[in-house]
Amino acid sequence: SSGINAEYGERKYGRPINEADCKSEGGNWVKFHSYLEVLTDITTQSACRKAGRSAGKNRVIWDKLRSDDTEKVCIVQAPTMQCEEAPWTRVNHLGNAYGYDKNYKNPNASRIELDLPYFPSGEAKRCVMRLRYNISTTDYDGWNTFAESNDNDDVIENDPEVDVFGDGKGFELALNTAQTGRTFEDRSHAFEVLPRTSAMEGKTIYNLNVRGKRGNIVQTFPATEYDFVPDSLAVTTDDLVHVQWTGSNTHDNNNDGDDGEGEGGTDRSNLMQMSAISESYPATIKEADFWEGVQSLTDSDASGKDIAIGLASAGYYCSESGTDNCPEKESLEGRRNKIDDKMNNAPASYFGHVLKFTKAGSMNYLCTRNNNFSNRSQKGSIWVKAGNKLEVKTRSEETETSVA
Repeated sequence: SSGINAEYGERKYGRPINEADCKSEGGNWVKFHSYLEVLTDITTQSACRKAGRSAGKNRVIWDKLRSDDTEKVCIVQAPTMQCEEAPWTRVNHLGNAYGYDKNYKNPNASRIELDLPYFPSGEAKRCVMRLRYNISTTDYDGWNTFAESNDNDDVIENDPEVDVFGDGKGFELALNTAQTGRTFEDRSHAFEVLPRTSAMEGKTIYNLNVRGKRGNIVQTFPATEYDFVPDSLAVTTDDLVHVQWTGSNTHDNNNDGDDGEGEGGTDRSNLMQMSAISESYPATIKEADFWEGVQSLTDSDASGKDIAIGLASAGYYCSESGTDNCPEKESLEGRRNKIDDKMNNAPASYFGHVLKFTKAGSMNYLCTRNNNFSNRSQKGSIWVKAGNKLEVKTRSEETETSVA
C-alpha cells in the first residue's frame, strides 16, 4: 500500500492527534519543541540559564529538541502565539476598519501589529511571512463536515435552485461550493532580521516604513496607494524607530494603469518635516528643527541635519558633507549630479536610520513626490515623550508642530 487514500489524496498514516491513537496505529509518539533557534555555542545547563536571563522576551530552556533525541541543547523557544479578534469592516468592503488599533481613534485599513522575532545568537536570520485568510459559512455544520462530503449535494449544492413559489420553478443562488470552506494564501514575503548593535539591546524598535504601490485608487485595488505605516506613532525617548522602505523600478501594475509622479513603473518615497498635517508644503532642511533632538544608531557620526538630508533624498545624499558611513562623493556637497525634482535618480529602496530621540517633541511629515493634493495623501505624525511611559495621542488631538 502506498499509504495514500486515492479518493481524497490524503495519507492513511500519521493522522492521530493523541498518543493512544498514534500507538494503536503502530506509530511512535514523539514530542518536540517549537523553537526560533538553538544556541549551539552553549553546551551546559548553567550557561543556558544565564543566556535565558538576558534573552529579553524569549524563553530559553535546556532540553531535548525531540523526545527521542539523546542530547539536550539550549533552545530558544518560539514566542507565544498571538491570537486576537480581527478588525471589523462592512461586508464586501476592502477598506477602513474599526478596531485595528485600540490606541488610536482614527479609522485605517485592516492591519495587525506584530513583534518581529528576536534571536539571542545575534546572527542575521532570513524569515518568511505568509498571509492567509479563511472563508467559512454557516450553511452547513462546518465543525462536523469533512472531505468525505465533497460533491454531496445533501450537505450543500453548487448554484442551487430554491422553489420559493412552490410551483417547481425557483431562483438560482450564486453559491460556489468551492468557496464555502476554504483557506487562501494571499501573499508570502521574505525578509531578513539583522542583529542589533549593543546600543539597541533591550530597546523597543518601531518599524516606520511605506506601504502601497504606484497608481490611483482604482489601479491599485485591492491594494492601496502609497502611505506611511504607521502614519501615527507615539514613542518615548527610551524607544528607537527604524525608518526604512522598499520600492521597485520595474513594475507595470499588471497593465492596470500607472498614474503617479515621476518616471512610470517606479516607486520613490522620502520623508520631510512639515508644519500642519493639513498643509502640503515641507519645511526646508534649515527649518526642520525636529532633527536637533535625534541621533542615528546606524551611523553614529551623522548629525540631525545629516539624517534629515538622507531621509529627504531617500539616501541619494547620505549626509551633508560625508560621515564615517557616508562617502563624501555621495553627500549633498559632494554629488556632482543633483537630485531630480521628481526623485527619478534617487534609490527606490532605502535602509534609512535607526533613530534615538534625545528629547521630547513631535513632528508631522510628508513625502514630496507622492503626496498629491485631492488625489492621495502620504503623510504621518510622530510624538516623542520623555522617559519610558507612553502617553498616546491621536492625530485629531494634535495636528501642528512648530517650525522655526
